[in-house]
Amino acid sequence: MRACPGCGRLYPDDAGFCPVDGFELVSATQAPIAANPDDGRVGQMLCERYQIRRVVADGGMGRVYEALDLRDGGNVAVKVLHPDVSRDEVAVARFRREFEVSQLLPHDYIVEVRDFQATHDGSYAIAMEFLYGEELRACVKREGIISAARTVRMISQVAMGLDGAHARKLVHRDLKPDNIFLCQKTDGDHVKILDFGSVKDKADNAKKLTVMGTTIGSPFYMAPEQAQGLDTLDHRADVWALAAITYECITGSVPFQGNNGPSILLEILTKEPTPPSVAAKDSKHPVPPSVDAVMTRAFKKNAGMRIASVGNLADSFGRAYGLDGSHTDWAVIPELDLAKQIEAELPRMMTAEVPTGPSDNAADAFFDELDSLGNAPDPMAQAMNVPPPAPPPQIGGAPAAAPAAYDDVPLTVPSHVPAAGPNRPSASILDVRVTSRENS
Repeated sequence: MRACPGCGRLYPDDAGFCPVDGFELVSATQAPIAANPDDGRVGQMLCERYQIRRVVADGGMGRVYEALDLRDGGNVAVKVLHPDVSRDEVAVARFRREFEVSQLLPHDYIVEVRDFQATHDGSYAIAMEFLYGEELRACVKREGIISAARTVRMISQVAMGLDGAHARKLVHRDLKPDNIFLCQKTDGDHVKILDFGSVKDKADNAKKLTVMGTTIGSPFYMAPEQAQGLDTLDHRADVWALAAITYECITGSVPFQGNNGPSILLEILTKEPTPPSVAAKDSKHPVPPSVDAVMTRAFKKNAGMRIASVGNLADSFGRAYGLDGSHTDWAVIPELDLAKQIEAELPRMMTAEVPTGPSDNAADAFFDELDSLGNAPDPMAQAMNVPPPAPPPQIGGAPAAAPAAYDDVPLTVPSHVPAAGPNRPSASILDVRVTSRENS
């Protein structure tokens, strides 16, 4: 590894200069480490293995550092719990679970967590692969709307990563743009799904770390059954969350809006989102009406009537833009090639009549898309022996206006969904992100 003598960032051996401050790079073992007056760990050895180089990000649950792994010779991201959080047994158990779950999952599209250890100062740390790029949240904030080709490729990769987790009965439960990391490659983004610390293990012998009725996740992307804190929550909650992320990418706004937790959850439980073709009207990236039908099925309040898997969601979304094949194809096709295919098909898709049936869900076709009238069988749910969730309660009232920033909304929820606290999230939610940019 090579390092910048100015900022301390680490780079591969073939790099020559630091693009951040322009310094010529030197051997990582010879580069001085600038002291950080606010953090005594910088410059120190952690767990007798990781030489802490700099602070990367800070969150409510812990701090992320870039470190040199003196055993394996590469750079890693080291996430360390804050002292108060490290005294919470449930928080530590979730932290350990993030490492243990990582050992079960393929890492093509999921961040690899390599180590879990107690630190000399009484906390706990996990080390994971260091990622170069940015969170999807930063990309959406900067660009407003993401192109169809980029979105198709991205959610196809997310679906491949999550399908591997769901096959092992693991539900992410906190899928959001902050937890989708985009590593830029020559052919387009390469996705890494972050933070399996809130994962729900649906296996029969899994240890339960969540009290029944507790809500974990981010309100803008919560499925109704998750918003209610139901123990019947399964992989279809991740289908809803990925649909909400997709909707935000192609329209520039979340499907269910509000300025606090209760107003967001009220929208989720009682309202339907604006069709994306309408929400994206006059956009630089128009959305065909065929996408509306996909989102309608993805946002079914009753999980049993929802699109059955994230793979099916990605397939339906790509085909709504006229693409042939499936998400496993689109995940690896260069973004420019996908863009050409979509551009060629878009005029036809914008004017095509959307069929009303039969859909891939027999109950949808029979009941004309009404949520409350039936519960179609879901093959994956049947395989997992998961009963469908109860229908959501009807709650009156009007939703509040949407906030300026979707990631700064406190989750103070109704009495049937316990809140985590007024000033910070519960210790059961690990909100530290692995990024290669400075915390702003």
